Amino acid sequence: MTVGYKRSGRTRTSAPETIWVPKTKLGKMVLNGEIVSIEDVFAQGLKIQEPEIVDKLLPDLKDEVLSMNIVQKQTDAGEQTRFKVLVVVGNENGYVGVGSGKAKQIRAAIEKAKMYAKMSITPIRRGCGSWECACDKQHSFPFRTVGKCGSVKVELLPGPRGLGVVANDISSVILKIAGVKDCWSRSFGSTETTSSLALAVCDALKNTYRIVTPQDWVG
Repeated sequence: MTVGYKRSGRTRTSAPETIWVPKTKLGKMVLNGEIVSIEDVFAQGLKIQEPEIVDKLLPDLKDEVLSMNIVQKQTDAGEQTRFKVLVVVGNENGYVGVGSGKAKQIRAAIEKAKMYAKMSITPIRRGCGSWECACDKQHSFPFRTVGKCGSVKVELLPGPRGLGVVANDISSVILKIAGVKDCWSRSFGSTETTSSLALAVCDALKNTYRIVTPQDWVG
């Protein structure tokens, strides 16, 4: 049922609310209440294939547009122009994901990028691995971590409280939306390529969730 309202002598109707019908086993488990937290999803090693799962388990997600470009493709009907958007999503408390989308309209491209970012969301491990601080709070990383994408390599190092995020603009946005408040960073390779840089940062963040080895600790 739609609800109408009057404005400037015309009657408009709001878009009907869509009902989520899960298509995957994980989606059905979330909808039925068998899984009630995002931690359970990753603890069981389940793959997220529906963005509605993240909407249900992480309702406080925030998103930021990292880049927006125009791409062109030559077809039989002529030149086709579309928008390519790169988006990062996160809850500023240990979860982050990056996705890209293409569409003829900017809004559609953003929504598609957000959808892929939600399905690629990953948990990160935070802590205080800096010898200058050792405060035992989750404001930085517990150890050094490295991520790669193409020719780009990103290294993230624990920082003391009050340092802030010492990184370039793209990396800073991703780290802050992931919930990292203090860290050092170094990047190598073709860092002008925004997508490769963003995915390298996310790969470094994802690597914090793996098994820790003694070589990872700093100080």
